[in-house]
Amino acid sequence: MPEEDLVDIKFRLYDGSDIGPFRYSSTSTVDMLKQRIVSDWPRGKTITPKAVTEIKLISSGKVLDNNKTVGQCRTPFGEAAGGVIIMHVVVQPSLAKTKTEKKIDKSPKKIVCSCSIM
Repeated sequence: MPEEDLVDIKFRLYDGSDIGPFRYSSTSTVDMLKQRIVSDWPRGKTITPKAVTEIKLISSGKVLDNNKTVGQCRTPFGEAAGGVIIMHVVVQPSLAKTKTEKKIDKSPKKIVCSCSIM
């Protein structure tokens, strides 16, 4: 594979730490990058993605589509020759998980009134 077809990418997490950099082919898809992020996620973080669907990748202020390739996501004006591309990782837990975690107490409340009428 020619050297110009390879791209160095590191992933910036919510706390400022990084995963990578790793070298990818320009034909690698965003979905492949997300799979790598889930498998290499550091232990001990307060927020941890459980699946690829919980991750959004942002590069140059744009959320990247899963079916796009690394080559399609590159922005020539923001990239230094031989530099590492930094993509920001946003973790959004699935909606079903957050709904089940929120438990609302719907039991009737006893109202106590200590009013005195004179």
